[in-house]
Amino acid sequence: MTQQPKTNYQLVLDKTLAEITKEGKRPSLMLHSCCAPCSSYVMEYLTKYFDITIFYYNPNISPEEEYRHRVEEQKRLISEMCPDVKFIEGKYEPEKFYEMAKGLEKEPERGKRCLKCYRMRLEATAKQALESGSDYFTTTLSISPQKSSAVINETGKNVSEEYGIPYLFSDFKKKGGYKRSIELSAVYNLYRQNFCGCIYSISN
Repeated sequence: MTQQPKTNYQLVLDKTLAEITKEGKRPSLMLHSCCAPCSSYVMEYLTKYFDITIFYYNPNISPEEEYRHRVEEQKRLISEMCPDVKFIEGKYEPEKFYEMAKGLEKEPERGKRCLKCYRMRLEATAKQALESGSDYFTTTLSISPQKSSAVINETGKNVSEEYGIPYLFSDFKKKGGYKRSIELSAVYNLYRQNFCGCIYSISN
């Protein structure tokens, strides 16, 4: 049986951006952000092509003090780096995350718990995109070397088909994206957390 080649999601994104540029469009994008450092490069990159709204929905982050600190860093980065980018903070509802994670507390990083967490956050982003009339939705999650872009994009594709709004495929770690996010974090003196925000990522 011949193994199918892996999808290069950066090339998929390049094609989409080329089509947008050729057609003279400037669509709107609902961009889920997991944190300010991850969004830094993505905003720098995509504001050339889209009118962006950052949607901050991360019920996986705890304790609440940590969550609030990350929200403020996100807002500060937008104001200092990309003031034309809009910001929407989703509800902070950690109880939904804990309910979702029941029985999966011992799963390793990138396991079933993480997959369900991606799905939960991308569903919320798609709903917000529809409510706001956005043309696309996507997430900054693929910039992390610790996360599978294939899994994230497959999840985005499934959510897109279910909710009827286009998902912007991407692999933001490509083209030196992760390296650039570290550079921008230094420029803007951003708080860089040493865990994803989920208590299980600390204990496992």
